[in-house]
Formats: sequence, C-alpha cells, structure tokens
Amino acid sequence: MALELKNPHSVLAALKTRPIDVTEIRLTAGASQGNWGDVADEARSHGIPVVVRKAPPQKMKRRQSEDQGRRTAGSVALVKPRIPSSLSELFAMDKSEGESRGLWLALDCIQDPHNIGAIFRTAGFFGVRGVILTKDRSAPLNGTVYDVASGGMEGVPFAVETNLSRAITEAKEAGIWIMGTSEHAEEDVAAYSQDRPWMVVIGNEEKGLRRLTLEQCDVVCRLTSAGLVDSLNASVAAGIMIARFSPFGPGVK
Repeated sequence: MALELKNPHSVLAALKTRPIDVTEIRLTAGASQGNWGDVADEARSHGIPVVVRKAPPQKMKRRQSEDQGRRTAGSVALVKPRIPSSLSELFAMDKSEGESRGLWLALDCIQDPHNIGAIFRTAGFFGVRGVILTKDRSAPLNGTVYDVASGGMEGVPFAVETNLSRAITEAKEAGIWIMGTSEHAEEDVAAYSQDRPWMVVIGNEEKGLRRLTLEQCDVVCRLTSAGLVDSLNASVAAGIMIARFSPFGPGVK
C-alpha cells in the first residue's frame, strides 16, 4: 500500500532514487512553484502522473499566505514504502575502506515515528551504513517517518528484525562492535572513539534498552549532563552519537 508523503524533500529523494515506486503526485492549486514545482518537474520527467487539485474554498485564504514549498500546503505524493534489506546486505563491508570505517544503528523498540524519522534524517546526513529496527513494539515506518526523515529514508539501508539479540550477534560476527547507550552507564561516551566499526544501540523512549539487548553490548556508555536537564530525547541522543562516531563526523580525529 502506498504512503501519502507531504514533505516535498522526501518525495524528491524518492523520485531520484526509486522513481518506479512513486505512482502519482497530487498538487493543490497554486502549489506548482518552489519545492513542489521541482517535484512536479522531476515526476513528469519519469512519466509519473501529476494531478492538480482545487483547494476547498475555506482553505484558500489561509493557503495564500503559506509558503507553497511547505509540507502543510496540501500537496501529497503516493509512494510505495522501501523494502527492508537483509542483515547480510546491511553488514557487508568494503574491505578497501578498512575495517575501522563505518557506523550502524540499532533502535530497540523506538515507538515515536517522529523520533525514528529524525534519526533517519541524521543518519542520512552523516552516512550511516545501516539501521536495524525491531518488528514488534516499534512505530511502523509510515508516512510520518518518511516525511520527518526528509529524504533520509531513501539513502540509509535498514532491516526490520523480530529478534534484535540475534541481529546483534550477526553484527558481531561481521566484525562490528556493539555500543549500548544508557543514562545509568558508569562510563561516559568520551571514553571511546571512532577507532573501529561501531553499532550504536538506542533504547526505548521510556524504558531504555531491554535486558537481553544490554547483555549483548560490548560496552555501555552515557551522555553526561552538564546542566540542569538530565536526559535527552531519543532522536537527539542518537544524533549526538551519530555525529561523534560516524567516520565523517566531527568526533573523528
């Protein structure tokens, strides 16, 4: 079943990477400029139907004052969801790059689609090699995730696994080290560097990492507060970890 995407940046990314999965563009009258205009031009170049719809009268006045490129403009695109990768595809190493390069993520039962989308956006920015999500007790990869990711869902391979513990075991067998995150960890993240391929595991917004997941981690560390706030949103914490441990992030010396 196709997703209805409302963020033109997400739609453009899908058009450029897998246009065969974009089935239709539906534009609100007057939205043919800006980002949605770029979407329409790209879609037409692939022979994808572009339909212009008339906005309901009660919404016309408000819409005249809105930026036509914003996701709130009423335009949508019908896009098929991406097919998840296998773990063997996710962990494939390019030996020419060296074993020390690469960052992966595992999301242990993240339930807010906005968090997942934000994590994918950061992962796409920093070139994360792959993301593992849990099949159960996690938010579905719906249109909200794709829109918040703003194109990140198109550039980052991902796998959806029933058994995260087994997936982590496969990561270890592929030569990847596992770093858990917990506010209760004894060591600060500063104790580690991007000197090996890491998989950073981010826990549930309320409960953190599950016991079996923690037991699979090679190390567990925390982000230490320097102010009055003692905790971070899951996607913010993930963003900091990605920036620090990505081979392309500022944490690399």
